[in-house]
Amino acid sequence: MNTRVVRAACPHDCPDTCAMLVTVADGVATAVRGDPDHPNTAGALCTKVARYLERTYHTDRLLYPMRRTGKKGEGRFERISWEEALDTISAKLKTLAQSDSRAILPYSYAGTMGVIQGESMAMRFFNRLGASKLDRTICSSAGSVGIKYTLGAKMGMDTEQYEHSKLILIWGGNSIASNLHFWMRAQEAKRRGAVLIAIDPYRSLTAEKCDHHIPVMPGTDAALALGMMHILIRDDLLDHDYIDRYTLGYPLLKERVADWTPEKTAQICGIDPAQVEMLARVYGETSRRGEPVAIRVNYGVQRAHGGGMAVRNIACLPALVGAWRHPAGGILLSSGETYPKKEQQLQRPDLMPTDSARPTRTINMSTIGDDLLRPDSEAFGPAIQALIVYNANPVAVAPESAKVAQGFAREDLFTVVLEHFQTDTVDYADIVLPATTQLEHTDIHASYGHLYIVANNPAIAPLGEAKPNSEIFRLLASAMGFDDPCFKDSDDDLATQAFDSTHPHAMHFDWSRLKEDGWMRLSVADAPFAQGGFPTPSGKCEFYSEQMKKDGLDPLPAFIAPYESRASAPELAMKYPLAMISPPQRNFLNTTFVNVKSLRDTEGEPHLEIHPADAGQRGIADGDMVRVFNDRGSMVAKTHVTENAREGLVVALSIWWKKLASDGKNANELTNQRLTDMGRAPTFYDVLVQVEKA
Repeated sequence: MNTRVVRAACPHDCPDTCAMLVTVADGVATAVRGDPDHPNTAGALCTKVARYLERTYHTDRLLYPMRRTGKKGEGRFERISWEEALDTISAKLKTLAQSDSRAILPYSYAGTMGVIQGESMAMRFFNRLGASKLDRTICSSAGSVGIKYTLGAKMGMDTEQYEHSKLILIWGGNSIASNLHFWMRAQEAKRRGAVLIAIDPYRSLTAEKCDHHIPVMPGTDAALALGMMHILIRDDLLDHDYIDRYTLGYPLLKERVADWTPEKTAQICGIDPAQVEMLARVYGETSRRGEPVAIRVNYGVQRAHGGGMAVRNIACLPALVGAWRHPAGGILLSSGETYPKKEQQLQRPDLMPTDSARPTRTINMSTIGDDLLRPDSEAFGPAIQALIVYNANPVAVAPESAKVAQGFAREDLFTVVLEHFQTDTVDYADIVLPATTQLEHTDIHASYGHLYIVANNPAIAPLGEAKPNSEIFRLLASAMGFDDPCFKDSDDDLATQAFDSTHPHAMHFDWSRLKEDGWMRLSVADAPFAQGGFPTPSGKCEFYSEQMKKDGLDPLPAFIAPYESRASAPELAMKYPLAMISPPQRNFLNTTFVNVKSLRDTEGEPHLEIHPADAGQRGIADGDMVRVFNDRGSMVAKTHVTENAREGLVVALSIWWKKLASDGKNANELTNQRLTDMGRAPTFYDVLVQVEKA
């Protein structure tokens, strides 16, 4: 038997970006495990990726091109050849491009986080075609904008340093489910005496294991941060030297937070004033003792109207107490911009045709439900006539799902989907193209949760007639007659171009060596902002941001109320009195892995967590089937009556494939397409609902 071990990378939308080792025997992958030598992975994979072979060799894998034979949404297809598929697609795209290429839209996100199989060759193709651009906002753009106004870039603490912290605030994330390797560091810090505090509307698996849990209502995190600042300043729990040297706008900040008393803060957040006092004092007093205090802020914080401002406010806290002086102090939302990616070279925006009569337009992926239903207009431009979906499952994931499905059901919309499985979105496709999984292609990965570039080598040959995304777009470019030299670049060529080897962070980047070694660490200081050096316009942490003012935003930290809450929308709350959030299931990753039976069996069926008081008022008992509804739609779920959901809140763990739910619906039937204060992101956790027995 010929056995070998191949170095690979986890491709999924998770900050951990694990380095993996794949055992292959006679061309068949037989085991997938975490690389024990990779400092972040440390040999451990999450429950999902540990079952990656189940997914790769799943009996339902799409292995051949297919053409729709039934009505859209029915999911009936017949097998065709690659030649027929490419001819059909290119003929349609050529016809549309002759009229107005902006009628063509790519739709993609993070089904793979790989540089090559994500947005390299694909973006070259769509730029050359002159298609509409896609604003990829659906996960992180609000918080990304907020933290960049404050710190200058998406960078911060090194995850490996958290084990040395003495206080860790886990703000808006369930690390056990969605950031396992950070949680391993936090647990080590706790063993060394650190205090862990979870700030989350929901008493998640992570919150249960922290020393304290502060259950703020959704969309009120910005207020809690303002209340913390008030107490830190009131009690002089500050590092005045750091503030004077390395921050901008402290006098204005002090004036802004003067009236954010614990009582006012607690009333908005739906908690006790004593909890606000405790949180601020333990944060300030721990730092005053010279001990590192750290914040791990996650994306749950930003999924409400004021989500960008919330992340901005939280990002101000470390500079007030001088936490950045310590390698184990500060904050991390994302490490993504620590990596010097060569996106211009990879994606080639210069290929975009310049036509003043047809100016480039950008469609927000978070409003795809409305946008697919828009007719031609001077303001919007041409109606969307062709949609190419890859690395995404919008019919299940995009907000206000009923409108999304209605748009995809248009008979005049030509839809192509690149996929591994017949998802909810595939059911609406005209042409389906089988894509390879991570074990079957080459890729290179950055991370948004650590500081390593990770290589992915193909472990096995593609199954059936599946092809890598990069190869599919090369073939489409050829079918369209695009003869630009960049479409000849191989995957190895793309990987070689991926990072700037002249940048101080990646001067030792070499793809040929990385393929052999598996991973390499960026060259980054242990405490990146110990002496300022923030990549902001002023070079300082900006409590006051002139750029925000120029962008029409409040230049100081503020509170922006949710669209839908009892306080901000009392009339709506009369009909729909319960706030709803829909955080990830532990055994799913967005909609990836939902069709892996062993993982789905662990989750059981769609369920709704509800507080005993709210359940009692509605005559609902544990295990009852209930209908959750608002003006946008409804879903059916099995109840779990528990105090893990605070009073006034229901929790619909997500994201189920709609076709695998008993009523063919999921939580996104209830979400809306309204956008955040900055970053044009969705407001998934800014939702009011009512619940009744089904």
